[in-house]
Amino acid sequence: MPTPSRTRFIPIGLMLFALFFGAGNLIFPASMGQAAGTEVWWALLGFCITGVGLPLLTVMAVGYSGLPGLQEIGSRVHPWFGVFYSTVCILAIGPCFAAPRTGTVSWEIGIAPFLDPSQLEVGMPVFLAIFFIVAGWLAASPSKLVDRIGKVLTPLLVLSLAIFIVKSYLAPMGEPQAPAAPYATSTMAVVQGILDGYNTLDAIAALIFASLTIGVVRDAGFTEQSDIAREVFKASMIAGPLLGIIYIFIAKVGAESVSAIGTQETGAPILALSAKLLFGSGGAMLLSVMVILACMTTAIGLISCTAAHFLNLSGGRISYKAWVLIFTVISYLIGLFGLKTIIVSTVPVLMFLYPLCVALVILSFLHKMIGGRRCVWAWTIGFTFVMATYNGLQTAKIAMGGLESILAQWVPLHTYGLGWIPFAAAGFVIGMIHKSLTKGPAQP
Repeated sequence: MPTPSRTRFIPIGLMLFALFFGAGNLIFPASMGQAAGTEVWWALLGFCITGVGLPLLTVMAVGYSGLPGLQEIGSRVHPWFGVFYSTVCILAIGPCFAAPRTGTVSWEIGIAPFLDPSQLEVGMPVFLAIFFIVAGWLAASPSKLVDRIGKVLTPLLVLSLAIFIVKSYLAPMGEPQAPAAPYATSTMAVVQGILDGYNTLDAIAALIFASLTIGVVRDAGFTEQSDIAREVFKASMIAGPLLGIIYIFIAKVGAESVSAIGTQETGAPILALSAKLLFGSGGAMLLSVMVILACMTTAIGLISCTAAHFLNLSGGRISYKAWVLIFTVISYLIGLFGLKTIIVSTVPVLMFLYPLCVALVILSFLHKMIGGRRCVWAWTIGFTFVMATYNGLQTAKIAMGGLESILAQWVPLHTYGLGWIPFAAAGFVIGMIHKSLTKGPAQP
């Protein structure tokens, strides 16, 4: 066992930042900045709550829980729920959606603009193959993740971002315009920013990345639970400010870009056109480097964590490297469907997973206060599950009859897309009443 280093949290924090920071984290704040206009700072406040604060709280919650990962936390509700929820999360942010998205975003922003239209059909499968071969190779040796990501790829990513940010600050493209309807007032901008932050998927990913981070902390020589929680907290305090600073400047670029490049449909052309305007012909190449580095680091983490989860489920009957190979191939095959198809398919699943994620995080911090009683976990997650399922079905445009009008009238925050919050609160209250009326063992 190595001797713990007081500065080991620095490369671990850089690794955590790089795992979180994918291309979506570049695209979404830029798009939000354009839409929010003069209300961009209020929107950014909301965005940072769910795009920075919530993911880091999630990592800290897992570290605080003393449990090795998401499955064990979910098992506080019920063992079968732990298996179900952790597996759905892993598949969603791993080979089914987020991992393929890293490759397709890299292609569409980092490579496709440099090719002739005649080369695109053949170029995409070839690029995705190269991208996922590299990601799978790096993920196959998780013990080297800190050195490969925290010490090599992350500094390159931060450097390229810093160049873009400094240039945009020294040569602003224009003044922010009037906000779009969802951001019309400061209150609306904050709420919409909170919802925009969901798109990063980082809070869901944090449930998975936390186990990897805790494992790296243990490998660094920390064995006591209090020490592990402290080191995870310190690493989070490196990753969080880095994410927040980048979001601030990317959103600022988006807000100032409208007069120069016009309103764009997504964040990808905002960044591409802004880079070209700020840097000329070299701008597109800089953006390409940023996007590919961001996507690659995220893909490595997703494949590694997915393989580790299924290694545990299989009881070691299939090796870790075999699982890496399986999920690398699946990510590649799904990536061939293209970015648009992947994004559209992700949203309903995201709307189902996110409320449950937040509820699990809150309960993890309250676990000792509620005496470790399963009934509180079960009631809270049960009520949250109802609205999470409804949110997913509604987003998938499955007809729900007159239920929508009833919920809009009687459930607070439902019209903001946050109706699961009062449901979760009601479940928690019922669980506490159940706890006070019955006796039962405390869970670890």
